[in-house]
Amino acid sequence: MNPPRFEHHEVLARIPAGVAQETPLLFIHGAYTAAWCWEEHFLSFFADAGYAAYALSLSGHGATPGRKHLDSFSINDYVEDVVTTVAALPATPVLIGHSMGGFVVQKYLEEHTAPGAVLMCAVPPQGLMSAALGMMFSKPGMMQDMNSLMSGGKASLETLREALFSQPVSVEDLKRYYKGSQSESHRAIWDMSLFGMPRAGLIKRTPLLVQGAEFDHLIPASLVEMTARTYGVDAHIFPGMGHGLMLERDWKKPAQQILDWIREIEE
Repeated sequence: MNPPRFEHHEVLARIPAGVAQETPLLFIHGAYTAAWCWEEHFLSFFADAGYAAYALSLSGHGATPGRKHLDSFSINDYVEDVVTTVAALPATPVLIGHSMGGFVVQKYLEEHTAPGAVLMCAVPPQGLMSAALGMMFSKPGMMQDMNSLMSGGKASLETLREALFSQPVSVEDLKRYYKGSQSESHRAIWDMSLFGMPRAGLIKRTPLLVQGAEFDHLIPASLVEMTARTYGVDAHIFPGMGHGLMLERDWKKPAQQILDWIREIEE
Protein backbone atom coordinates (compact mmCIF):
# COMPACT_ATOMS: atom_id res chain seq x y z
CA MET A 1 0.00 0.00 0.00
CA ASN A 2 1.45 3.36 -1.05
CA PRO A 3 0.62 6.39 1.12
CA PRO A 4 -1.46 9.16 -0.50
CA ARG A 5 0.16 12.42 -1.54
CA PHE A 6 -0.44 15.58 0.46
CA GLU A 7 0.40 18.70 -1.51
CA HIS A 8 -0.17 21.48 1.01
CA HIS A 9 0.39 19.98 4.45
CA GLU A 10 3.05 18.06 6.28
CA VAL A 11 1.58 14.62 6.96
CA LEU A 12 3.75 11.96 8.56
CA ALA A 13 2.69 8.43 7.64
CA ARG A 14 3.38 4.92 8.83
CA ILE A 15 1.93 2.18 6.64
CA PRO A 16 1.62 -1.46 7.80
CA ALA A 17 4.00 -3.91 6.22
CA GLY A 18 1.13 -6.20 5.24
CA VAL A 19 -2.49 -5.59 4.33
CA ALA A 20 -3.82 -2.57 6.20
CA GLN A 21 -7.16 -2.36 7.94
CA GLU A 22 -9.78 -0.58 5.87
CA THR A 23 -10.07 2.39 8.24
CA PRO A 24 -7.00 4.64 8.52
CA LEU A 25 -6.16 6.79 11.56
CA LEU A 26 -5.51 10.54 11.51
CA PHE A 27 -3.75 12.17 14.47
CA ILE A 28 -4.16 15.91 15.19
CA HIS A 29 -1.60 17.60 17.45
CA GLY A 30 -2.17 20.27 20.08
CA ALA A 31 -0.92 23.83 20.46
CA TYR A 32 2.80 24.68 20.38
CA THR A 33 3.77 21.48 18.59
CA ALA A 34 3.32 19.60 15.28
CA ALA A 35 2.91 16.13 13.79
CA TRP A 36 6.27 14.98 15.16
CA CYS A 37 4.76 14.39 18.64
CA TRP A 38 2.88 11.37 17.25
CA GLU A 39 5.93 10.00 15.44
CA GLU A 40 7.77 9.27 18.69
CA HIS A 41 5.62 6.24 19.56
CA PHE A 42 2.06 6.25 18.28
CA LEU A 43 2.43 6.05 14.49
CA SER A 44 4.62 2.95 14.53
CA PHE A 45 2.52 1.34 17.29
CA PHE A 46 -0.67 1.57 15.23
CA ALA A 47 1.05 0.65 11.96
CA ASP A 48 2.39 -2.48 13.65
CA ALA A 49 -1.20 -3.23 14.69
CA GLY A 50 -2.30 -3.09 11.05
CA TYR A 51 -3.58 0.47 10.69
CA ALA A 52 -2.34 3.11 8.26
CA ALA A 53 -1.47 5.95 10.64
CA TYR A 54 -1.16 9.58 9.58
CA ALA A 55 -0.24 12.67 11.62
CA LEU A 56 -1.10 16.13 10.29
CA SER A 57 0.79 19.35 10.99
CA LEU A 58 -1.80 22.13 11.05
CA SER A 59 -1.28 25.37 9.10
CA GLY A 60 1.79 27.22 10.34
CA HIS A 61 3.01 24.21 12.31
CA GLY A 62 5.92 21.90 11.59
CA ALA A 63 6.70 21.89 7.87
CA THR A 64 3.20 23.01 6.83
CA PRO A 65 3.38 26.51 5.29
CA GLY A 66 2.14 29.60 7.12
CA ARG A 67 4.50 30.09 10.08
CA LYS A 68 5.12 33.75 9.18
CA HIS A 69 1.44 34.61 9.51
CA LEU A 70 0.55 32.07 12.20
CA ASP A 71 -1.62 34.54 14.15
CA SER A 72 -3.99 34.82 11.20
CA PHE A 73 -5.10 31.19 11.54
CA SER A 74 -8.37 30.44 13.30
CA ILE A 75 -9.73 27.17 14.63
CA ASN A 76 -11.87 27.04 11.50
CA ASP A 77 -8.70 27.21 9.40
CA TYR A 78 -7.37 24.22 11.34
CA VAL A 79 -10.66 22.41 10.74
CA GLU A 80 -10.20 23.04 7.00
CA ASP A 81 -6.73 21.47 7.28
CA VAL A 82 -8.42 18.33 8.60
CA VAL A 83 -11.09 18.44 5.86
CA THR A 84 -8.39 18.67 3.16
CA THR A 85 -6.33 15.86 4.67
CA VAL A 86 -9.30 13.53 5.17
CA ALA A 87 -10.26 14.05 1.51
CA ALA A 88 -6.82 12.83 0.44
CA LEU A 89 -7.00 9.61 2.46
CA PRO A 90 -8.25 6.34 0.93
CA ALA A 91 -11.15 6.13 3.44
CA THR A 92 -12.67 8.25 6.21
CA PRO A 93 -10.35 7.91 9.21
CA VAL A 94 -10.78 7.56 12.92
CA LEU A 95 -9.64 10.92 14.31
CA ILE A 96 -7.37 11.24 17.35
CA GLY A 97 -6.97 14.79 18.64
CA HIS A 98 -4.76 15.91 21.53
CA SER A 99 -5.42 19.11 23.52
CA MET A 100 -6.12 21.86 20.96
CA GLY A 101 -6.28 19.09 18.35
CA GLY A 102 -9.16 17.58 20.31
CA PHE A 103 -11.02 20.88 20.09
CA VAL A 104 -10.36 20.96 16.32
CA VAL A 105 -11.74 17.43 16.05
CA GLN A 106 -14.92 18.49 17.90
CA LYS A 107 -15.40 21.43 15.54
CA TYR A 108 -14.78 19.16 12.53
CA LEU A 109 -17.45 16.76 13.75
CA GLU A 110 -20.09 19.49 13.75
CA GLU A 111 -20.39 19.15 9.98
CA HIS A 112 -18.76 15.76 9.34
CA THR A 113 -18.94 12.28 10.77
CA ALA A 114 -16.19 9.73 11.31
CA PRO A 115 -16.03 6.03 12.21
CA GLY A 116 -14.86 7.22 15.64
CA ALA A 117 -12.96 10.00 17.37
CA VAL A 118 -10.62 10.12 20.37
CA LEU A 119 -10.46 13.27 22.49
CA MET A 120 -7.15 13.03 24.34
CA CYS A 121 -6.62 15.66 27.07
CA ALA A 122 -8.80 17.80 24.80
CA VAL A 123 -9.87 21.39 25.31
CA PRO A 124 -13.46 20.88 26.52
CA PRO A 125 -16.50 21.94 24.50
CA GLN A 126 -17.03 24.68 27.10
CA GLY A 127 -13.73 26.23 26.00
CA LEU A 128 -10.31 27.04 27.40
CA MET A 129 -11.21 29.79 29.85
CA SER A 130 -11.67 27.66 32.96
CA ALA A 131 -8.39 25.83 32.32
CA ALA A 132 -6.56 29.15 31.83
CA LEU A 133 -8.01 30.63 35.01
CA GLY A 134 -7.08 27.53 36.97
CA MET A 135 -3.50 27.66 35.71
CA MET A 136 -3.27 31.37 36.45
CA PHE A 137 -3.86 30.70 40.15
CA SER A 138 -2.22 27.29 40.60
CA LYS A 139 0.74 27.55 38.19
CA PRO A 140 1.42 31.25 37.50
CA GLY A 141 4.99 30.61 36.36
CA MET A 142 3.83 28.03 33.83
CA MET A 143 1.14 30.41 32.61
CA GLN A 144 3.74 33.13 32.06
CA ASP A 145 6.05 30.81 30.13
CA MET A 146 3.20 29.47 27.97
CA ASN A 147 2.17 33.03 27.09
CA SER A 148 5.79 33.78 26.18
CA LEU A 149 5.97 30.71 23.95
CA MET A 150 2.70 31.64 22.24
CA SER A 151 4.25 34.97 21.26
CA GLY A 152 7.41 33.43 19.85
CA GLY A 153 9.45 33.75 23.04
CA LYS A 154 11.13 31.08 25.11
CA ALA A 155 10.03 28.79 27.89
CA SER A 156 12.27 26.88 30.27
CA LEU A 157 12.93 23.16 29.99
CA GLU A 158 11.47 22.82 33.47
CA THR A 159 8.23 24.42 32.32
CA LEU A 160 8.05 21.97 29.42
CA ARG A 161 8.65 19.08 31.80
CA GLU A 162 5.97 20.29 34.21
CA ALA A 163 3.46 21.04 31.46
CA LEU A 164 3.71 17.70 29.65
CA PHE A 165 5.10 15.10 32.02
CA SER A 166 4.38 13.51 35.35
CA GLN A 167 6.64 10.51 34.75
CA PRO A 168 10.43 10.59 34.34
CA VAL A 169 11.79 11.96 31.06
CA SER A 170 15.43 12.24 30.08
CA VAL A 171 17.05 15.63 29.56
CA GLU A 172 18.01 14.53 26.03
CA ASP A 173 14.39 13.76 25.14
CA LEU A 174 13.21 16.94 26.79
CA LYS A 175 15.65 18.98 24.69
CA ARG A 176 14.40 17.28 21.50
CA TYR A 177 10.80 18.04 22.40
CA TYR A 178 11.69 21.63 23.23
CA LYS A 179 13.37 21.99 19.83
CA GLY A 180 10.14 20.84 18.18
CA SER A 181 7.96 23.30 20.11
CA GLN A 182 6.83 26.57 18.55
CA SER A 183 4.57 29.58 18.96
CA GLU A 184 0.80 29.30 18.60
CA SER A 185 -1.86 31.39 16.89
CA HIS A 186 -3.32 34.03 19.21
CA ARG A 187 -6.49 33.91 17.11
CA ALA A 188 -6.88 30.16 17.64
CA ILE A 189 -6.36 30.55 21.40
CA TRP A 190 -9.08 33.24 21.52
CA ASP A 191 -11.37 31.02 19.45
CA MET A 192 -11.02 28.28 22.06
CA SER A 193 -11.49 30.76 24.90
CA LEU A 194 -14.50 32.82 23.85
CA PHE A 195 -15.74 32.16 20.33
CA GLY A 196 -17.29 29.26 18.44
CA MET A 197 -17.70 26.59 21.08
CA PRO A 198 -18.54 23.15 19.61
CA ARG A 199 -22.20 22.20 19.22
CA ALA A 200 -22.28 19.03 21.28
CA GLY A 201 -25.55 17.73 19.90
CA LEU A 202 -24.10 17.38 16.42
CA ILE A 203 -20.88 15.77 17.59
CA LYS A 204 -22.70 12.94 19.39
CA ARG A 205 -23.35 11.34 15.98
CA THR A 206 -19.77 9.98 16.07
CA PRO A 207 -18.59 7.36 18.61
CA LEU A 208 -16.24 9.07 21.08
CA LEU A 209 -13.45 7.94 23.41
CA VAL A 210 -12.44 10.54 26.01
CA GLN A 211 -9.03 10.23 27.67
CA GLY A 212 -7.28 12.36 30.27
CA ALA A 213 -4.40 12.31 32.74
CA GLU A 214 -4.39 12.45 36.53
CA PHE A 215 -1.64 15.06 36.74
CA ASP A 216 -2.49 17.19 33.72
CA HIS A 217 -1.85 20.85 34.62
CA LEU A 218 -3.09 22.19 31.27
CA ILE A 219 -6.40 20.32 30.87
CA PRO A 220 -7.11 18.97 34.36
CA ALA A 221 -8.90 15.66 34.80
CA SER A 222 -11.99 17.50 36.07
CA LEU A 223 -12.36 19.21 32.68
CA VAL A 224 -11.86 15.91 30.86
CA GLU A 225 -14.67 14.48 32.98
CA MET A 226 -16.82 17.49 32.04
CA THR A 227 -16.15 16.78 28.36
CA ALA A 228 -17.20 13.16 28.82
CA ARG A 229 -20.41 14.17 30.61
CA THR A 230 -21.24 16.61 27.83
CA TYR A 231 -21.10 13.80 25.28
CA GLY A 232 -22.67 11.12 27.46
CA VAL A 233 -19.60 8.85 27.58
CA ASP A 234 -17.13 7.74 30.23
CA ALA A 235 -13.90 9.61 30.94
CA HIS A 236 -10.77 7.45 31.09
CA ILE A 237 -8.20 9.13 33.35
CA PHE A 238 -4.74 7.56 33.36
CA PRO A 239 -3.18 7.52 36.84
CA GLY A 240 0.26 9.03 37.34
CA MET A 241 0.43 10.58 33.86
CA GLY A 242 0.62 14.14 32.56
CA HIS A 243 -0.71 16.12 29.60
CA GLY A 244 1.66 14.59 27.04
CA LEU A 245 0.07 11.14 27.09
CA MET A 246 1.62 10.18 23.75
CA LEU A 247 5.14 11.02 25.02
CA GLU A 248 4.98 9.81 28.62
CA ARG A 249 6.91 6.72 29.72
CA ASP A 250 3.62 4.76 29.93
CA TRP A 251 2.39 5.92 26.50
CA LYS A 252 1.44 2.34 25.61
CA LYS A 253 -1.44 2.42 28.11
CA PRO A 254 -3.50 5.09 26.32
CA ALA A 255 -2.36 3.75 22.94
CA GLN A 256 -3.55 0.23 23.77
CA GLN A 257 -6.88 1.55 25.01
CA ILE A 258 -7.37 3.44 21.74
CA LEU A 259 -6.48 0.32 19.74
CA ASP A 260 -8.88 -1.87 21.73
CA TRP A 261 -11.64 0.73 21.38
CA ILE A 262 -11.15 1.04 17.61
CA ARG A 263 -11.35 -2.73 17.23
CA GLU A 264 -14.51 -2.74 19.33
CA ILE A 265 -16.34 -0.08 17.30
CA GLU A 266 -15.34 -1.87 14.08
CA GLU A 267 -17.11 -5.07 15.12
